[in-house]
Amino acid sequence: MRPSVQAWFKQRTSAGVDWSRHRLVDLKGGDRISVVLPARDEEATVGAIVATLRRELVEAVPLVDEVVVIDSGSMDATAAEARRAGARVAQQDEVLPRIGNLAGKGEALWKSLFVAGGDIVVFVDADLHEFDEQFVVGLLGPLLTDPDIAFVKAFYDRALHTGERVLPAGGGRVTELVARPLINLHWPTLAGFVQPLAGEYAARRTLLERIPFVSGYGVEIGMLIDVVEEVGLGAMAQVDLGHRAHRNSSDAALGRMAAQVQLAMLSRLHRHGRALLTGEPEMTMTQFTRQGSAFLPQTHDVRVTERPAMVEVPEYLHRRMREWA
Repeated sequence: MRPSVQAWFKQRTSAGVDWSRHRLVDLKGGDRISVVLPARDEEATVGAIVATLRRELVEAVPLVDEVVVIDSGSMDATAAEARRAGARVAQQDEVLPRIGNLAGKGEALWKSLFVAGGDIVVFVDADLHEFDEQFVVGLLGPLLTDPDIAFVKAFYDRALHTGERVLPAGGGRVTELVARPLINLHWPTLAGFVQPLAGEYAARRTLLERIPFVSGYGVEIGMLIDVVEEVGLGAMAQVDLGHRAHRNSSDAALGRMAAQVQLAMLSRLHRHGRALLTGEPEMTMTQFTRQGSAFLPQTHDVRVTERPAMVEVPEYLHRRMREWA
């Protein structure tokens, strides 16, 4: 790491367990805080996460004002479980219907800015097992204690299920094989982030509404780059949340995620004037599976699209103006 990044790492890295929810409530002031869970077919975990947040951070300690689940076309009982546990549930394809609906996580996060009312928004993946509400407390710590901080990213140990046993780490394969090399090569200012693709992060609405959102699994790396370009590294922080357990993806699924991460990086290089694309990259990826004595190709769409900054959406501006009136 560059010396400036090393200095940032020492100054802006903290441990989630060190933040007190009671102290943060005293510092919260008039800010409203929303916790958002993008979810698709997560009926096994989403209810427990919502229930924990409601019990510990809404009712026992009034730190969080609302828990919102954006349901991305689930085919199971995700919406029902989330609603039963006390979340406010919105169907992704019903939010901003004039604009339409894109597939992928990035769309859910972007549309959540229209649904959630918080001045600070915390994003949490809906597939977490053994969820600890301290995840949210830790992410809020830097934001509520330092007005100069606008964005906080999580990092943690990620368990890897091999089928026979569970390894304590190794669950961040796309990070280590794709995202980290690309970041170190093209955005070394961000080299100090331990988990650049982590799905848990928090930010001030005034920042989130000013940046575009990349679709699919490119959303995290795209957001990290757009944030540092918008506010600079000094306004960013990261928090060690300890251990994170979630559903591991197959190698084939990880390959498609990796393709979207790389396409998102290409789009950011072009957007921020760091590379000139002389042609459009291919938006499909072919993978092979064995069937009998032959390998058969399967081609998947991995295209990355982009939503504009939310402040450019007329419906959003109209709603914000009514709130300010």
